[in-house]
Parts: sequence; structure tokens; C-alpha cells
Amino acid sequence: MQATEYRSGIGWDIHPLVPGRALVLGGVRIPFELGLGGHSDADVLAHAITDALLGAAALGDIGEHFPDTDPRWKDADSLVLLRQAVELVAGRGFAVAHVDASLIMERPRLGPYREAMREKLAAALRVPAERVSLKFKTAEGLGPVGEGKAVEAMAVVTLVRGL
Repeated sequence: MQATEYRSGIGWDIHPLVPGRALVLGGVRIPFELGLGGHSDADVLAHAITDALLGAAALGDIGEHFPDTDPRWKDADSLVLLRQAVELVAGRGFAVAHVDASLIMERPRLGPYREAMREKLAAALRVPAERVSLKFKTAEGLGPVGEGKAVEAMAVVTLVRGL
């Protein structure tokens, strides 16, 4: 019988807020006058979780698997990237045990969207929503995030193998 193995990974992402783009966070479209600039839909929350997932399984990072030089990922739904990362991790025998993520931005307020984000992320991760923790923070007016010019996300993922 194989021993149970746990691994943790850390992910981080930041994207600028720009006009003319949708604001998509955790797979949920948020009504707002600005959106996130990037090659894909620029969902910083999904990207940070994807990086944490890949890191925990020692599979590199999001840029290696979904480069912004590849036209296939232009305007891609970041939950699709997350689901593909889950498949890569599963191929190594790992399953997601827990995700803890923080989203940092000044506005809009995201509390009303928390459960929808948790549900969408959990479905992509193939776990119950109670295994996905989301926290919303501001940068207290400091730096580009605090000035309302960018959105940042951090995530820690715990994987398990051998249960």
C-alpha cells in the first residue's frame, strides 16, 4: 500500500485593469467599468490557483503550459486552463485536497459574488465548494493595486496522493 503524500503549491498573479474588457474573477463575470488586461480572459484568481496546482505537482507554471504566445489561448476562459491543469495533476496521481486564495483589489466589492466563484472554481477543481476558501482584501491605497490600476491574487493549493 502506498503511503499518503501531501504537497502544497503557491500561486500568484497580477493583471492591469483596463477599459474595454470584461472583469472575470473566479470564472464569474463581475459588472464593472474596467476589466483585466491579458492574453486570456486574465482571470487572476484562476491563474493563481492554476500556478499553485502546477507547482504542487512540480509541473512548472501556467506560462509553460498555456503561453501567451500561443493563439489557442487568446481570450481563453481561464477555468478551461484550470481544468486542464487539474488533468495534468491527476495524471501524476494527485487530487486537490484544499485551496485557499486571496483576491486583492480596491473595487468593486466582491462579497456578493463569493459563493458563485467558489462553486465555479470547485467544479473546475473537481472538489466540493467547502474545500475552496476565498478571501477578498484591499491594498489600503498602496501600490498599483491600491491605486485601482491592477488586481492581484494569491493561492495555496494542497494536493493529496495515495488515499
